[in-house]
Amino acid sequence: MATPTIDLGEEVTDDAGLLAVVSSANVACGYHAGSVPIMRAVCEQAALLGVAVGAQVSYADRENFGRVARDVPGDVLREQVAHQVGTLGEIAAAAGTTVSYVKPHGALYHRVLDDEEQAAAVLAGSGVLPLLGMPGALLSGAERSGRRAWLEGFPDRGYGADGRLLPRGRPGALMETEAEIAAQAVRLAGSVDSVCVHGDSPGAVASARAVRRALEQTGFRIASL
Repeated sequence: MATPTIDLGEEVTDDAGLLAVVSSANVACGYHAGSVPIMRAVCEQAALLGVAVGAQVSYADRENFGRVARDVPGDVLREQVAHQVGTLGEIAAAAGTTVSYVKPHGALYHRVLDDEEQAAAVLAGSGVLPLLGMPGALLSGAERSGRRAWLEGFPDRGYGADGRLLPRGRPGALMETEAEIAAQAVRLAGSVDSVCVHGDSPGAVASARAVRRALEQTGFRIASL
């Protein structure tokens, strides 16, 4: 089984084109990008196509697209996460679907790999929903509390020797060709629950199509989270 996911609703993506390819969508909830009308449009099309909806929660930092680390107190972050999940949940319900899981975005995604306090805030703010991410404090905390924890891999990003993503701007941090991205998706698919293509990358739709085609040709069954 393989689950192609994409980051959507970020105002720089071809949401309609990407929703036609993926099985699960990580939807921006307004804190790093997105808006209520965009969330509504994505959820409505996702419901129509049978694509699972996930809440992509972030620090409140639209200026930097959520990619700059913030020292947010745990209780504040908990409420921010709850607000994002709740907002998307209401919109999804009105569109005839539900929020199936939560995935942090950008700087928050990387912070909760190691920061127990920030990870606990995300867990508390997201209720009982499953969590999607890389191995670290957040997923460990989810598992300890009896919640689902899904592993994610990135076919369009380079990895360091420690198994973490190379920082953007470092040589090898970004996969540049469809062939490279598709090949890495196949390599990752056997060890993760989801392979995610960044929706704000150039050629995201073509890359997502190449990933799905490669997974299907290799014999993986495509499914939603």
